Amino acid sequence: MADPVAAVAALDEPNRRKLYDFVVRQTAPISKDEASEAIGLPRTTAAFHLDKLVEMGLLDVLHERRSGRTGPGAGRPAKLYRRSGEQIEVSLPDRRYEAASHLLTDALLEAESTGEPAREILNRRAYEWGADLAAQASGEVTKALEDFGFEPRDDGGTILLGNCPFHSLAQKHTQLVCGMNLCLIGGLLDGIGARTHTAALAPSPDHCCVRLTPTST
Repeated sequence: MADPVAAVAALDEPNRRKLYDFVVRQTAPISKDEASEAIGLPRTTAAFHLDKLVEMGLLDVLHERRSGRTGPGAGRPAKLYRRSGEQIEVSLPDRRYEAASHLLTDALLEAESTGEPAREILNRRAYEWGADLAAQASGEVTKALEDFGFEPRDDGGTILLGNCPFHSLAQKHTQLVCGMNLCLIGGLLDGIGARTHTAALAPSPDHCCVRLTPTST
């Protein structure tokens, strides 16, 4: 997958956008000849833009013989285009609402089947998810937080988080979402073996409700 911002920006080119919209509306993969005829572009121009969409992760390529024939004499498979199986999301500032929805849904379903309080399950799952994310992190606290979109900022040793990936949810359901956030960051810190800072709830304007304070020595 290309950079999501670059992928979305690739659709700003008018002909490229027309080709993308045409391909994704079809019920079967499309050849460059079909696409170029539908959009009214030369074949070479259509092929260039289609391949650029593949490079950006917006389309997939497959090769198949539409005649259904196989073996010698069947001819070369056609190069066909279809919508990519990737999901591309761009949010500025960085938001992770889909991740929150999975955590909340899983917690609710588990609570229904086990009788355990949903909030306890949510916090546990958030902690486990943070620990899983740590496996992809560099091992340095601020870099790990940057990778998840928290926008960490040093404030005399204390790390303030300039962005909450669950901002609108936290505005409406502050205690629930901030508690989830605290457990998520706690799992991330424990997962990377961070011993320099401790996460705690400390809401303040224009910051995430969690801040990291230096660990006492």
